[in-house]
Amino acid sequence: MEQKGVTVWFTGMSGAGKTALARPLEEELRRRGLKVERLDGDIVRQSLTRDLGFSKEDRDKNIERVTFVAKLLTRNGVAVLCSFISPYRAVRAQVAQEVGNFVEVYCYASLDTLVARDVKGLYKKALAGEIENFTGISDPYEAPENPDVMVDSGTETIEESLAKVLAKLEELGYVPPRPEAEAAPYTDDEEAEIEARLEALGYL
Repeated sequence: MEQKGVTVWFTGMSGAGKTALARPLEEELRRRGLKVERLDGDIVRQSLTRDLGFSKEDRDKNIERVTFVAKLLTRNGVAVLCSFISPYRAVRAQVAQEVGNFVEVYCYASLDTLVARDVKGLYKKALAGEIENFTGISDPYEAPENPDVMVDSGTETIEESLAKVLAKLEELGYVPPRPEAEAAPYTDDEEAEIEARLEALGYL
C-alpha cells in the first residue's frame, strides 16, 4: 500500500502533552514502515524560525512557515507530526485548508494539572500577573470545537491516548492496521484439547 501523506496537528496549552504524544506516535509509525517527520516548537525554532520572537505576529509567521513545510511533506507522502500550541481556531483552520490531509488532535489537561507539571513555574507567574501574554492565562487559547481526536493527558495514559490517535488514522486510511503479531496463545483447555486430538490420531 502506497503511503498517503497526512499532517497530524497536536494543539493544546503549554504542558498538555503534545510532544509527549507525538514522540511515541512517530516511533509507532516508523515501526509500521511509514515515512515520518516530527516538527515541534523547539525543533523549528532552532532552525526554520530562529529569527522570530513570540509576539502574535511572529507566532503567526512561525505557523505559516511550519504550514509550508508540512504541506510540502504531506504532498510527498510523508506523515508529518506537528506539535504547536497554535491557540487560534482561525489559524488552525487555515493550516487545515492549506495542507489538505489534516488531522487535528486536541491535547487537553486541566489548569491544575498544567500548574503541577510546570517545573519552571511559568503558570504560577502568569497567574500572579508576572508574565504578560501567556497563552491560556493572560492571552486566549481557543480550544478546538470539533477536533478529530481529543485526549486528556491528565486522566489518560500515553498508551491510551496513542491508541485513540492511531485508531483515527487507521479509520481515515492514513495508517495501515498494525500487522497481527503472533497468533494469540492457546488457553490451557485449548492446548489440552489439541493434544488429545493429536494423541487420538497417533501423532503423540
